[in-house]
Amino acid sequence: MDLREKINDRLDQLQAMLESNEHLKDPKKAMDLTYRISPFWSILSEEDRDYVQCAQHAIEDGSTWGKPGDDQCQEQEQH
Repeated sequence: MDLREKINDRLDQLQAMLESNEHLKDPKKAMDLTYRISPFWSILSEEDRDYVQCAQHAIEDGSTWGKPGDDQCQEQEQH
């Protein structure tokens, strides 16, 4: 597995956690996953960086992912 595949795998794991709202049950695990993505910040696309930042906000705030009316991240798009 090359570096890009590892990063994409971590992003996929993060997306799965968020979409199932698992980040509300285990915020430490979700935040740790964002920290495992962060070292690759310089090679992430702008969209992926935005996604990770939105995820961190949702984890910190204990927000349901994709909840209508949330203004923290209006564009929670798939990477």
